[in-house]
Amino acid sequence: MNNLIILSTQAVPEGRVFGLDGQTLIQIGVQLLNGIILAIVLTYVLYKPVKSFLDKRTNSIETDIEHAERMSKEADATISEYNKKIEDIEEERLKLLDESRAQADEERKEVLKRAQVEADDIKSAALLRISADRARMEEEMRLQSIEMANLMASQYLSEQMDDEAQSEYFEKMLSRMEETSWSK
Repeated sequence: MNNLIILSTQAVPEGRVFGLDGQTLIQIGVQLLNGIILAIVLTYVLYKPVKSFLDKRTNSIETDIEHAERMSKEADATISEYNKKIEDIEEERLKLLDESRAQADEERKEVLKRAQVEADDIKSAALLRISADRARMEEEMRLQSIEMANLMASQYLSEQMDDEAQSEYFEKMLSRMEETSWSK
């Protein structure tokens, strides 16, 4: 390292630290000119393609943003349309439920009315049967009473009267019984 310092001090003229002679100035000028040319060439070679790439990228991003906004608006419109359809479906469901309830209520009333009519018919038929049974029973009771009276009278008469008196008495009682009303 000491050798390097010694060599650098020998190249510089005496009394100067930095040698600013013509050769150094020419080298500085050439390097400066090379830097400017390089900057100009790189500007034409690199700046335009990079700027073009960045412009394309910016346009692509702006297009994607516009597309995303458009899709978002379409999605919002679709969501609002679906919400409207859901509300319409809900209204239709409620309407159908109300109609079904009303129809079921009408059917229930009609079934109850038919059941009431059938019950009335059954009741009327039962009353008719009871009435017919009562009349038949009264007739049977009347006939049995006549038979019983006949039997009692014949026993009494056989013990108390002769045949001719019995016949006369029997005929008399029979005609009385026939005239008597057996109804309630």
